[in-house]
Amino acid sequence: MATSKTTISRRALLAGLGGIAALSTGHFSAFAGGAGLIDESALDTPLFASARREADGSYGIAIIDDAGQELARVALPGRGHGIAVSPDGRRFMAFARRPGTFALLIDPFKRTEPQVLTSIEGRHFFGHGCFSPDGRLVYAVENDYDAVRGVLGVYDVSGREIRRIGEIETGGIGPHDILLAEGGKVLVVANGGIETHPLRPREKLNIDTMQPSVAYLDRESGDLLVKHSLSQDLHQLSLRHMAMDGQGKVWVGGQFEGDKSLAPPLVAHMTRDAGPKLSEIPSTLASGLQNYIGSVVANASGDVIATSAPRGGQVLFWAADTGAFLGADQVVDGCGLAPLDASGFLISDGTGGLRCVEDPQSLPEVLARPPGISWDNHMVAL
Repeated sequence: MATSKTTISRRALLAGLGGIAALSTGHFSAFAGGAGLIDESALDTPLFASARREADGSYGIAIIDDAGQELARVALPGRGHGIAVSPDGRRFMAFARRPGTFALLIDPFKRTEPQVLTSIEGRHFFGHGCFSPDGRLVYAVENDYDAVRGVLGVYDVSGREIRRIGEIETGGIGPHDILLAEGGKVLVVANGGIETHPLRPREKLNIDTMQPSVAYLDRESGDLLVKHSLSQDLHQLSLRHMAMDGQGKVWVGGQFEGDKSLAPPLVAHMTRDAGPKLSEIPSTLASGLQNYIGSVVANASGDVIATSAPRGGQVLFWAADTGAFLGADQVVDGCGLAPLDASGFLISDGTGGLRCVEDPQSLPEVLARPPGISWDNHMVAL
């Protein structure tokens, strides 16, 4: 589907005014706690959120529109990572980067303080989560590090205070990303397979015995429905970030922890009934990606998957129906991806850049580059 000409014109106009995101005072209002308030009129505009490091070294969440304009900011106590969005798009929960212990529940349309969630003793967050279909619950991916197991903390976010009401085992260790599937009946979890402990920061404790997997869990009972693993020769490919295409296939990107001279496949897709099928990265690109996929996102139509490789400075595109490689765009330290219009994507990078690309055959257009800003790994459409 073609992108709206009106939207393109608005983006082009704002980019032509200097390519630097301006604060939209019509929508932004700061109040105690660093939270932002967005006027209800902003609901007519595509909105996006991402964690970032500010120019003064502090951390926060920024809410932007599809032209790269900043509409609001919410301060974070430390570095953020992933963001879970409620089904109605009016609230979101921002999670700390592993091994952080905080998460903030934010309603940008109300003049209320964010609700702060702290992980229970013996746990930390892995940076991702998702809402239940009715928006009442949040499933947070957590590390039970002394027991060496992955769990989903189940939180009731419907009241004035967030309540932890249970947990679900993920069927693996090092769980990272989570998706809601099959009409909200199933939770899909990418178990990265890497054992970590907060007393040994950023150290990987089981590289030789890793067992990454993607687990399908019954959302209500917590039962493990099926668990997909890669072949033994790829047991060091940590499965981390996921997206679902328009046909319900789950796409996952990996981080290879094995021999650095190798260039294994880093992208796979699967269903509950069919195990992982690996997508072949062209050899001219594969050797330069440093064996790392940062984000995985489907466009709004669900027919194209984008996977970012920030260490290699590339964003790769795939046909959702066949798994075929469609092309790549060079974006230095580009990692954050979000669906834009029917076919395009918004791309953020670690140097503060925001770009839009209309389809895999188009060149990215720089929308904004706020000075001193460093966008974190992930971006979501609100």
